[in-house]
Amino acid sequence: MLILSIGLILAQLLSASINFAERDRVLLRTSGMESAQRIADVVKLLDSVPQGERQRLASVLSVPPQIVELESAPTSPRGAVTNLPQTAMFSMALRTALGDERRLLVSAGATWPSLGASAVAHLPHSGMTEMPDMAAAMSRMSPTALSSMQSFMASKLGFLIQVQLQDGSWVAFTTQLHQSAKEPPWRLLLTLLVLLVTVLVLSYAAVRWMIRPLAILSSAADSLGKDINRPPLPELGPTEVRVAAHAFNTMQARLIRFIADRTRIFSAMSHDLKTPITRMRLRTELLEDDEIRARFEQDLLEMEHMVKDTLDFMRGLDQPQQAQPIDIMALLESLQADHEEMGRDVQIRGRAIGPFLGDPARLKRCLSNLIDNAILYGGQAAVIVDDNASALTLRIQDQGRGIPDEELDKVFEPFYRLESSRSRETGGTGLGLGIARDIARAAGGDLSLRNRQDGGLEAVLKLPRKPTQRVGFASANSVH
Repeated sequence: MLILSIGLILAQLLSASINFAERDRVLLRTSGMESAQRIADVVKLLDSVPQGERQRLASVLSVPPQIVELESAPTSPRGAVTNLPQTAMFSMALRTALGDERRLLVSAGATWPSLGASAVAHLPHSGMTEMPDMAAAMSRMSPTALSSMQSFMASKLGFLIQVQLQDGSWVAFTTQLHQSAKEPPWRLLLTLLVLLVTVLVLSYAAVRWMIRPLAILSSAADSLGKDINRPPLPELGPTEVRVAAHAFNTMQARLIRFIADRTRIFSAMSHDLKTPITRMRLRTELLEDDEIRARFEQDLLEMEHMVKDTLDFMRGLDQPQQAQPIDIMALLESLQADHEEMGRDVQIRGRAIGPFLGDPARLKRCLSNLIDNAILYGGQAAVIVDDNASALTLRIQDQGRGIPDEELDKVFEPFYRLESSRSRETGGTGLGLGIARDIARAAGGDLSLRNRQDGGLEAVLKLPRKPTQRVGFASANSVH
């Protein structure tokens, strides 16, 4: 819109300047022709009457700002200029109106319109505007300066026109060209303003119509990671936007099929693995050596957990979220009670200002993974709640050794663990943090890790609040 507006305004200004210049030239030429025709009519009238009647007739026709006086010979007033473009143009117009080759003299000077020819001829030197070098000065001017000077002179200079009658006597006219050329062209300005406003309004509507599908496409791309099963985009708008929307819908359909196929494969693998694991568990019960039986049971339990965790991770977030108000404090206290029953130390600090709109099961899974990770590596967990109108931030801290800075992002990768024993007692399956981050990002937030200055690791779970979530506990039902 800014580019269109600037271009249109510059074009309008250029067009207006051209129109104004042409208008001034036309009006100046028209006014000159009108004055020349009036003078020619007076000259022809004086030629047609006897010499004795001319003085009386000249007195009748002498009406300001055009003064008519009879002369026996032409005069050359001081300060007169005869080589201006206006004088040459007026001389041509007057000769055309007269229709013959009689002698005539046209000169220009300041303050002449209100004076007669005799007064102009006898003006003192102090009352005149001397312009002996005007032609030379104008020849050195640039075209722009010359045009401005000519417009100024056309509005300020008076003209002395002296025409020879058929009997050899002379008649003098002092006048000034019409001033309408200097009046503001309000109708033209209004027309340009209406055109400018109309084009800008139509351009705004056209731009809005074109970019609205792009805004929808951007929103859909942002929400695709949160809900892969979101409705497809409407394929509307200009051709290019329809093509982009169709490509986006095709991509979404392919992703849905890929995730569904992958989930089915791992579901089948999980189902098929349960049967041999169950048989192995039954055979383990037949072992007489308690130590060997305990080891087999531990290995089988670890296999079951690995299969379950892998299946949960590969399923990802292909299912839509079941968003509802969640009482964050009740959820944390429930997790705290579960861990205390197992003899684990979990502390909660701070409070939430109100319910959070999200998927309770997923958020519980995310927090459970983070608390388990803190207890596993740090022996205890502290959950710090920092809530405001824009975001809910949960910090899970431990007292462990921390993680090398270059490993902080790698631990979110599937099956990546800092230690290589792959024992659940020392490192789990390496999927918990990845699942927790996927849940956070599906809710529009994020999960990050950082080492604390006083030792230990801190997991920062930041979940943005929507406007509808900024309510108190009394205004919504809480779920935990």
